[in-house]
Amino acid sequence: MTGTTLRFSAEGLSKDYVVRVLDGVSFELRAGEIHALVGANGAGKSTLCKMISGLVPPTEGQMLLNGVPYSPVDKRSAESLGVQIVQQELNLIPTLSVAENLLLGRYPQRWGVINRRELQQQARAALDRFGLSDISTDQSAGSLGVGQQQMLEIAAALDRKCELLILDEPTAALSAGETERLFARLDELRAQGVGIIYISHRLDEIARIADRLTVLRDGKYVSTHAVSEFQPIERVVDLMTGETQAVQHALQEHTNHSREQTLLGVDGMTGGPVQEVSFSVQAGERYGIAGLVGAGRTELLRLIFGADRAMRGDIFLRGESVPRRFGHPHQAVAAKMAMVTEDRKQNGLLLSQSIRVNTTLPSLDRLAGTAGVIDRQREATVVRTEWERLGIHARDMEQSVGTLSGGNQQKVAVAKWLLKDADVFLFDEPTRGIDVAARRKIHQLFDELARQGKALVIVSSDLEELFETCDRIGVMSAGRLVSEYKREEWSYDAIMQDCFAGYTSQEKTNSGGTTR
Repeated sequence: MTGTTLRFSAEGLSKDYVVRVLDGVSFELRAGEIHALVGANGAGKSTLCKMISGLVPPTEGQMLLNGVPYSPVDKRSAESLGVQIVQQELNLIPTLSVAENLLLGRYPQRWGVINRRELQQQARAALDRFGLSDISTDQSAGSLGVGQQQMLEIAAALDRKCELLILDEPTAALSAGETERLFARLDELRAQGVGIIYISHRLDEIARIADRLTVLRDGKYVSTHAVSEFQPIERVVDLMTGETQAVQHALQEHTNHSREQTLLGVDGMTGGPVQEVSFSVQAGERYGIAGLVGAGRTELLRLIFGADRAMRGDIFLRGESVPRRFGHPHQAVAAKMAMVTEDRKQNGLLLSQSIRVNTTLPSLDRLAGTAGVIDRQREATVVRTEWERLGIHARDMEQSVGTLSGGNQQKVAVAKWLLKDADVFLFDEPTRGIDVAARRKIHQLFDELARQGKALVIVSSDLEELFETCDRIGVMSAGRLVSEYKREEWSYDAIMQDCFAGYTSQEKTNSGGTTR
């Protein structure tokens, strides 16, 4: 139950970099409250939370924690006062073990030497408290799936003193089961009086879990409301964008651009957890892949793209009768295939490089003259075109990608492949961490690419997103493609049942998927 005691308050917080990114924002968080922070990319949500958690200092403004002036000099000093943050981008050290990541910076010691036995015991207890008994404390953090890594970061935050918890897109990489586990834990923390700031673009989650929400727009405070005031919750989009926008039902006004030509055929693809997966995608078709985290969806795309080596299986492009199998991504790129990866930070972008460099990197051959020299004027023109097309918010094209918000980083990851002009696009969680307005823009892009006759394969943990955008949906479960649904025949319940099919005794036989 939400209390009236203020856990945290801020007055007139501002932050200047080259420009002012947060302008005079005031905010309050009560003890025992889950307070959602919403707004489009660049609204200032992450900047506000970084100041609260000691990651960056405010340029102006004051903060109070439990009624006492609060100005942390760094993240560690904030943590010592009970302020914990789990950021959208994963910050684990992949080469360290699960236990070492969990207790990083606070290892139990004896005579100046890490007490390994105590380390393992404390880590095991922390994992078990969070319901992660299936994760070994000895395995490397890098061997975990993205969803498990996210749960590990949250468990590490909760294993410290915690009076104020900040969660930035915590469920973006989680399965439905993991999300339910997280929500149950948040309910417990709320009952214990912990104040929780919850950033999410998934409005259905906010409607379910949050008590109040605060809207930021263009770095400024807009308003604070009880979540119960918004029925339906999508009405909050008007405050986020400053415009009145109709919310369309997922199955309405969808145009199928599919043509007769098969641009991508996958036959018996096998490797890692993926077993004998077969499907095809026509020109102008958007083929969605649903499934639980760990079902093998990302691994399937990596096999197709040559990022991982397949044990067996063939790929057919543009109706060719001769099969292919790519041993390296550069072969797939040369065959006019593109892939937007799930983890943009690790695999999709050069964070230290500029928007310009990241956007043009796959297409330098097209921008070079006869002497191999890049035509800078043409480069600037094409980057500007994609920038405007996707609505990237940045100072200029020389701004480093690492300084952009997560959503704008994702837009850059998409822009580089649009410039490459591939025939087949593989999208892995394309709108993860992107706000509602930017999500619509990406969905409009899908329609534009389909209209141009491209073939799209879209992996998403958000089933509503697949309903909104796709012509067919294939369902993966335990590494196999267990079914396929045509648009006019699918249903949420049936697809969710199929997501679990591979983990039950009634596992379906994969013969290229059962079309419904």
